[in-house]
Amino acid sequence: MTTLGVYRPGHSPLHRLPAGLKLLGLGAAILAVSITVRTPAAVGFLALGVVGVFALGGIRPREAWRQMRPVVWVVVFVFVFQVIFTDWQRALVVCAVLAASVAMAAAVTLTTRTSAILDAVVTALRPLAGRGVRVDHIALALALAIRSIPLMVEVVAQVDEARKARGLRPGARILVAPVVIAALRTADGFADTLIARGLD
Repeated sequence: MTTLGVYRPGHSPLHRLPAGLKLLGLGAAILAVSITVRTPAAVGFLALGVVGVFALGGIRPREAWRQMRPVVWVVVFVFVFQVIFTDWQRALVVCAVLAASVAMAAAVTLTTRTSAILDAVVTALRPLAGRGVRVDHIALALALAIRSIPLMVEVVAQVDEARKARGLRPGARILVAPVVIAALRTADGFADTLIARGLD
């Protein structure tokens, strides 16, 4: 199994860009597609743009699919919801923007070390340190959040494999409850570790 958003070493043009520049570009790109993509024709150009970003990062189609697979059901749910309450064109645009945002974020995390992302965030927030903001705590919270994403993906996969092994049908009680319990246990583990290191 390939874990969502885990750094992949490489020498592509996207790998060589500074982390701060990639984060700024990601934010600007998501904002731009959210504002400008309004028609099915624009969705086609958006798809080409995402393919170009993956190519720039040296991310192969199989790896790209592995990154997008965890969000497929979310996109399908949003599409059905939008079709019911609006129309298929609006549903296509909304889902395309959502999928493209996830894809671009995945491209950034695949080509950027977590430490580099945290350093960029700390550098950007450094002016706030003079006003009493604990920048180090913000960086730590961000690091824990980034680390928790692949952990939760692994938990969901393990719960689903256990369900299949027992021959159970998917359902909220079967899937959601174990995932929530595992998430709470993970949070408790993080809290105990931080308290042991004097970060209460």
